[in-house]
Amino acid sequence: MKKRQFIKSLGLGLGIVPFTGFTTTNKPINPDTLLPKKLQPGDWVGLVSPSAATADIMEFTFAKEALEALGLKVVEGKYLSERRGHLAGSDVERAADLNEMFGNKKIKAVVCIRGGSGAARILPLLNYELIKKNPKPIMGYSDITALHNAINAQTGLITFHGPNGSGSWNSFNADQFRTVFFGTGGTITYKNELEETDDLVIKKNRIRTIHPGKAEGDLVGGNLTVLTALAGSPYLPDFKNKILFLEDIGEEPYRIDRMMSTLMLMGVFREIRGFIFGQCTDCDPSGGYGNLTLDQILDDYLLPHKIPAFRGAMIGHVPKQFLLPFGARMSMDANLGILETRGAIFQ
Repeated sequence: MKKRQFIKSLGLGLGIVPFTGFTTTNKPINPDTLLPKKLQPGDWVGLVSPSAATADIMEFTFAKEALEALGLKVVEGKYLSERRGHLAGSDVERAADLNEMFGNKKIKAVVCIRGGSGAARILPLLNYELIKKNPKPIMGYSDITALHNAINAQTGLITFHGPNGSGSWNSFNADQFRTVFFGTGGTITYKNELEETDDLVIKKNRIRTIHPGKAEGDLVGGNLTVLTALAGSPYLPDFKNKILFLEDIGEEPYRIDRMMSTLMLMGVFREIRGFIFGQCTDCDPSGGYGNLTLDQILDDYLLPHKIPAFRGAMIGHVPKQFLLPFGARMSMDANLGILETRGAIFQ
């Protein structure tokens, strides 16, 4: 067998399409919403690493033990602990693990161990037809934003923006997981937890209403940096009549402004029905008076459109975070800082 033929057969054996550049259309397909199958205690879940490599070997143990403590059984991806530079293995290997988990009937959900960088590199290698035929939950955040948006744009599947496998599994996050995946299927309400304090004024987890009002639409978004890096690709969903949520970490305000301007130039703020900004961790200006504040930036881009908008939701690089159904029908109240599901998120 010739080398080219061997490589091609290897790729097909792993359940992936060999990379030949963008094989999808230049625009998202905008498919109908596809509900994943319900997760049950005792189910097998796949642990994968689509982005950056994990330096501390104990992180694999922590992730496995956390998922087991939630009542699940864990299968580790074949290439979970691989490394190529800053990445968790080659693009082909990382994509192969994801495709394998979606194709394996035994696996009922997919959990990403961490974010970092690199998930966008594997988007052309994912088998979206396979994913569409085997709808199951996939969970993660930060760089996993690339997967949420691509899978939604290409298949319509509802995915889950929430803790990574090796992230914080405090009681709040564990309760969120149980409510979303093992709950009754009723309405899920997301409202910031206000922690007790002996101060006269509660300051942590407060929301700020940017523009009052209520809205309803499918929920899309994620990490601002990762989201805007997908601009012009077929891996962003249509923003028409959607609720957009954003978060970020380690970005100075001028960079937030630049990325918000990208969304503005894409026409996003003209199309969405509502807007939520979660947490921007370590996003303070470097000093001096030459910076716009984050509040000024959000006001500049959102107030002209008079859509319901608020900031401060428990979304992002914070210990306690919401576990949100990406692509699901949601309602929001910008005055109260509340998000609620509207309809089923599972089959």
